Amino acid sequence: MNRETVVTEALGLLDEVGLETVSTRRLAKRLGVEQPSLYYHFKTKKDLLAAMAAAAMAPHAKAPLPSPGDDWRAWFLENTRSFRRTLLMRRDGARLHAGCTPTGDLDRIRRKMSFLVTSGVPEREAQMAMLAAGRYTVGCVLEEQADVDQQGGEGLPDGVPALDHEAAFEAGLGLILDGLEQRVSRQSSDADAGTGETVVRRR
Repeated sequence: MNRETVVTEALGLLDEVGLETVSTRRLAKRLGVEQPSLYYHFKTKKDLLAAMAAAAMAPHAKAPLPSPGDDWRAWFLENTRSFRRTLLMRRDGARLHAGCTPTGDLDRIRRKMSFLVTSGVPEREAQMAMLAAGRYTVGCVLEEQADVDQQGGEGLPDGVPALDHEAAFEAGLGLILDGLEQRVSRQSSDADAGTGETVVRRR
């Protein structure tokens, strides 16, 4: 039994019973070992959950990074959609991910940020947009997965339609992108105006 096997089986257990019921005792039984054996690989349950969260993010973490010629708007949308798809691959994926620090993904994050800045997005706005999109996505998936646990919103009052989670997510994501585009356009205009004023003063 190695670390990878433990994490794989832990994710399988997560899909079967949900995050609330995942325990080292259940996992040890699933692996056919004594519970203390798990502590050789993970000192605490928190360490195990962090490893599970990192492994669950693998599909998103392996997605192609942006190329210099890519349109930053289209990339921003697809990157956020990829994150959502990955969270939805696992039962309670958003709950598992929430609060995790992506220490193993820092190089990819830097390269994504560099792409946005090189594409003309001011660094501060790029940072805040990535953070906002990530937290928005986790929140949307939390609601969506909770709705699944509650049988898709059965029992809603008359006249209250069931929510189309994907459509709602896309609408909100579009608003985030619209806001970012406005910030980029405004700062670009301000920079151009400042340059013009400098030219006039020098004449």
